[in-house]
Amino acid sequence: MKKTFNLNIEGKNRDRVLEATKHEIRKYVKRQRRVPLPEGVDFWDFDCKFGTSKDNAEVVHFATITSLIDAVVNEGGDTFYLEMLAKDGVRTAKPSAPDSNEDEVLR
Repeated sequence: MKKTFNLNIEGKNRDRVLEATKHEIRKYVKRQRRVPLPEGVDFWDFDCKFGTSKDNAEVVHFATITSLIDAVVNEGGDTFYLEMLAKDGVRTAKPSAPDSNEDEVLR
């Protein structure tokens, strides 16, 4: 999804347009996550860019999109650009931290 969302539409309440925009984004994410996973892939991840326009869009983490949209609305912005591209995601094991209790027992 590469789209510029307009928040001020004549004849429509700005808050309703905002909620419809967020719904459209969530709907896209749900649709992408239903696509069957390729062999060796654990989940669908997303590469995201966000900005007030396409020219100044910056790479952001997927989990921060809603808060960024809210920030644009609170600043009084009229539009924002969002780019979300699905990509393969593979889970990696977290490195185990040494347990402090084991060190005390060995001493």
